[in-house]
Amino acid sequence: MASRKASRGAGGSPSPGSKRETKHGGGKNGKKEGLSGSSFFTWFMVIALLGVWTSVAVVWFELVDYEEVLGKLGIYDADGDGDFDVEDAKLLLGLKETSVPAQPISPSSEETIQPAEQSYVESEHKNADVELEEEIQSVLHEALHSQPGERHEDVDESVNDQGKEEIHGETLEATPTDDLLTELENELPEAYETADSVQKDADLLEDDLEAMEPEPYEAPVSYEYSTDVENTLSDPEAPEDRVHDSYNEDQEPKHEEQTEHQGTAVEDLLEEVNEATEPDEISEDFDIGKDLSESEHTEDLVAAEPEASEVPVQAEDYSNNNLVGKSEKETEQDKTEKAKKKKKPKLLNKFDKTIKAELDAAEKLRKKGKVEEALRAFEALVNQYPQSPRARYGKAQAEDDLAEKMRSNEMLQKAINTYDEVASLPNVPSDLIKLSLKREADRQQFLGRMRGSLVTLQKLVQLFPSDTSFKNDLGVGYLLIGDNSSAKKVYEEVLSLAPNDGFAKVHYGFILKAENKIAESIPYLKEGLESGDPGTDDGRFYFHLGDALQRMGDKDAYKWYELGYQRGHFASVWQRSLYNVKGLKAQPWWTARETGYVELVKSLEKNWKLIRDEGLAVMDKKRSLFLPEDENLREKGDWSQFTLWQQGRKNENACKSVPKTCALLERFPEATGCRRGQIKYSIMHPGTHVWPHTGPTNCRLRMHLGLVIPKEGCRIRCAQENRSWEEGKVIIFDDSFEHEVWQDAEDYRLIFIVDVWHPELTAQQRRTLPAI
Repeated sequence: MASRKASRGAGGSPSPGSKRETKHGGGKNGKKEGLSGSSFFTWFMVIALLGVWTSVAVVWFELVDYEEVLGKLGIYDADGDGDFDVEDAKLLLGLKETSVPAQPISPSSEETIQPAEQSYVESEHKNADVELEEEIQSVLHEALHSQPGERHEDVDESVNDQGKEEIHGETLEATPTDDLLTELENELPEAYETADSVQKDADLLEDDLEAMEPEPYEAPVSYEYSTDVENTLSDPEAPEDRVHDSYNEDQEPKHEEQTEHQGTAVEDLLEEVNEATEPDEISEDFDIGKDLSESEHTEDLVAAEPEASEVPVQAEDYSNNNLVGKSEKETEQDKTEKAKKKKKPKLLNKFDKTIKAELDAAEKLRKKGKVEEALRAFEALVNQYPQSPRARYGKAQAEDDLAEKMRSNEMLQKAINTYDEVASLPNVPSDLIKLSLKREADRQQFLGRMRGSLVTLQKLVQLFPSDTSFKNDLGVGYLLIGDNSSAKKVYEEVLSLAPNDGFAKVHYGFILKAENKIAESIPYLKEGLESGDPGTDDGRFYFHLGDALQRMGDKDAYKWYELGYQRGHFASVWQRSLYNVKGLKAQPWWTARETGYVELVKSLEKNWKLIRDEGLAVMDKKRSLFLPEDENLREKGDWSQFTLWQQGRKNENACKSVPKTCALLERFPEATGCRRGQIKYSIMHPGTHVWPHTGPTNCRLRMHLGLVIPKEGCRIRCAQENRSWEEGKVIIFDDSFEHEVWQDAEDYRLIFIVDVWHPELTAQQRRTLPAI
């Protein structure tokens, strides 16, 4: 103790010399002394100082890359604090009971992942967890290599147990992915989209958003056919601007919430199907109706892509409306009776049941979106079992799916051919024949091959003469080619067999009204809509019922217009066009400044005499160029038109008669390029009254330039405001609003009509919206 005190008193810490002396046990006088308590303290201090300096050297000379070590350990951050620390080790070693929180899924993922994808993703997560567990074990072995061997075993067991129970909140010992898919397919009652179909939807949306031109792809022919006999000047197959008088299955804009299509027994027969089931399950619960509606939605994605911006106005609540059909008022007893009537269709014959496992495997590929692999699998089955109807039908479905993916009409034609082959095989279950031929007819219509579709529908009617649903479809087929007479006979036959068939009633009423049998059409249209049967809730039928009532002077017309508006078919009670782009400014009357087409208006008004004189010359020398209005819009009188542009296409022959007028208009693409409008002269003689009517689309505005205007007796009403024309002046209105014209003057009225794009349409929309 004396030497320790002396040493402290001398300088607070022993010098190197004193250390050496103490170490050797010597004193200042050179005499050796025995080992004392101070030597232990000295050795302790030496070791401590060596440790400090060693640590400093390691850090100073970067002998160990601590950041790299911490970075590797950081991936095992278990408590979410951003690094690997003691708390993480406790969690991983099982010393802390708090489980690891599941990794959150982004909202976008939650919106798009469907059941099939979820099972696949869960499996991926579990595989990743197994790898994570192995990495944790190896790193912990390295990090804890200085621990006893028993501790190593403890760590392994703890990590294994904890990993199975808590990592991502899931058990790593899960069932195989295929088993999970099978369980989901058996449990889910409704069809799901595969990852591939979701990607296809995203690709289509991206095309619209980026205003890209379609990929090299031959767009399917539009099937807009008219019930009237008049052909357009520029294209005999192009749809007329005829205020919904034509029957066109694309009349209403397509949208994601598909309205019910046609009321067929095929749809009622198989309502419980889901495309996610195995082939044998399909034979038990397959819903042809749903399957077909799914295919129609697919068609919309491929063919109607340019119409992506066309959507109906959001429907309002109409549950308390007195005019609501029985579909909204259906009692529990009705539902029970309908459920009893449903039968489970059989899509597998005896032979197909013997190859069920192979059919299942191929179908599972299709359900996973592996379309090419599924097609190869079904082709192999067809080659091996050429008499298997289910294998051939699966091949047709795979070709159908691939046609959508490739956006190929050629591949779709292959699918059509294969669907047809199914029905020609021996021992085909009747339900599979119905499904195959119905799909074939729909695909043919989609490609614009109306007459081919008609042949297919006739075959269905011949095979199943008691099934009125196929007769209803056949009637639509006739309407689509403009054969109203044959369609009328078909619906008369249906109504003789099923007097309460709402679908047949609305279509029969539609035909009667097209024949100008206004009073006779009303009860059929009304009763058909009130039935609430599938396929009746269609804007065209609300439109024509209201129009018929209006012409008969019945104020109930606006009740039906109101109901049509509430159900989302019309933008408003007054604005009843059916081809609509959502969100466009809507008002009956416009000024030139509001349209943004001031230069066009100024040019028309400045050159109105030139336009007038060329028009009058045609009236004098080529009066036959003025064609009578034949859209059944006149109550009485004489109204004719001379068209220069229609659907954005110039009538070269017509323009030869009025060359200066056409040259003047060439400068204004908002008019000449308006594929949803016309440019024409319009002459109306005294005593003419034009019924209240609306145009087909809200995508255009209509300009009227007065050329020859009597002083009194001519007026136009748009919505609830009346106006008159003036010579040399332009008036502008939105003809998607109800408008009406009276000509009670003593002489003719001549105006020049110029349709222009709605000013709020984008350049992309003007390029891609289909012509009307």
